[in-house]
Order: sequence, then structure tokens, then C-alpha cells
Amino acid sequence: MANDTAFVGWMSRVQQDMEAALAGLLPDPAVAPQRLHEAMRYAVLEGGKRVRPLLVFAAGELVGASAANLARVAAAVELIHAYSLVHDDLPCMDDDVLRRGKPTCHVAYDEATALLVGDALQTLAFDLLATPLAGVDAAAQLAMVKTLAHASGHAGMAGGQAIDLASVGRELSLPELEFMHLLKTGALIRASVLLGALAGQPLSDAETERLDHFAKRIGLAFQVVDDVLDVEVDTATLGKTAGKDAANNKPTYVSLMGLAEAKQFARELRDDAFDALSGFGAGAERLKALADYIVARSF
Repeated sequence: MANDTAFVGWMSRVQQDMEAALAGLLPDPAVAPQRLHEAMRYAVLEGGKRVRPLLVFAAGELVGASAANLARVAAAVELIHAYSLVHDDLPCMDDDVLRRGKPTCHVAYDEATALLVGDALQTLAFDLLATPLAGVDAAAQLAMVKTLAHASGHAGMAGGQAIDLASVGRELSLPELEFMHLLKTGALIRASVLLGALAGQPLSDAETERLDHFAKRIGLAFQVVDDVLDVEVDTATLGKTAGKDAANNKPTYVSLMGLAEAKQFARELRDDAFDALSGFGAGAERLKALADYIVARSF
């Protein structure tokens, strides 16, 4: 499904549209403070597969959301993701020098600038999401802001990173590892799907619950595949330092389950995600194809 020509074409169009949207929404590097604005653009543009924006668009198509609204919502999510990568790479966090095939932000600029880049990208994301969206009522838009805030903070991405840092050198159980990654990686992926769904026609509570279950399972699958890639793929292909989890004695699905079992677990998560979409019909085909794409990145 992920190799279907129509899907690949759609994915390429969304990626290109998002690059253009982000370039237009980020501050002009010619305007003061120039170095900060330049570094913000460096951290966001020309990098990554834009998986989270793709999920926003796929979920948005399910509910008939406009492309213009989805572009703004997807940009907000991607800015949060980019800020998290800039901060994760800092010496006080994961201390990495390579991201998306180029020097990390603090290496290309400096640590203080990288810290401010993350701060500025995060606040710009909420600025974008708080700007009125045509045809979206105020209650739905407020729910978007709350969804992204929850996914980004102590009960989501930031909390997951705190658990990750505290887990170095420890052996975690499978439920503990799953909880960490449901926050660190899964929360923003889950938010991407829910935000796309909030940008269009309202879903029933039961439909929202099924969509949320899909998002949780595929968010976890994303992390399982990342752990596999860290073992199987070289640095040049990965675009970031390969083998770093093992070198830093960090718990992963591969270290806990073994390589073959981790791959099988990712497939099981994908299948469970597919089942959650069974009631949506043909409108969910993009989401299914993305789930397939996420799991097929390495095997």
C-alpha cells in the first residue's frame, strides 16, 4: 500500500506544499534578530519526511478539512517537532552532532542560539494555531490548542524525554518502555491525527476514539521502527548518528525484545491500527497507507 503510485504522488505533493508553507510562515532572516531567524529556518527547512504533517493531512481529508487550514495546522505540529529535535540534540540532553544529514543546530550556530530557536519555534507554533481558521468554530480551535499543548508538555513529549533521560543505564519492563514512548514520540503523532480531524466536520465520540486508538498504535510503531533503524541502518542513510542508543546504554525495543521480535511487534501494532480504521471506509486509505509507510521504513 505504501508503495502505491497514487499514494507516493500524494505524499510528495504534501511534502512540497509543507516546505513552501513553512518557508512562508517562518520569520524572514533579513529581519532582526537575523541570527535567530536564520537558525530557526536552518532547523526546520530542507529536512525530514514530514510524517506528522502527512498525518494531519490524511486525517483532515477524512473529515473534509480545507487544504489551507490543514497546512497551517500541520505547520504548527512540525514546528513543535523541530523544536524538540533542536533541544534533544543539545549537550545537556542527547548531545548529538548530526540531524537530518547536517550538523545539529547548536553545532551550526551555538548552544544559546539553539536554545532560543527551540523556544521561538514552540511559541510560533501556538501563534499559528491560535490564528482563526476559516470555517472552524472557536471551540474546535481551542480544542486544537489544548491538544497540541497537552502533547508537547509534561504529560506528553517533555515528560517522555524526562523519563528517557532518567532511564539511561536502567532495564525497563515492556510496559515502562511503552509508557515512555507513548509520551516522548507517540504523543505528537497522536496529536497530529487528532488535530487534522478537528479541522473538518465533527466526528462522533466513537469515531474519535477509534481514530485516537489508530494514532496511539501507529505512534508506538514509529518508535519501534526507529529503534530497529538505529541498529540496522548506517549514519549516512539515517541522517543522524546510528548506534547511539546502544552506545549510551539506553533501553530500546530491540534491547528488550530482540531485533526479530521488535520487527514483528511493529507489524502487530500496524495491524491493530488498521483494525481501528475499519469503520471509516475508503476515506481512511491515506491513513492506512501512512501506517504501512511508517512500518515499512526498514523492513
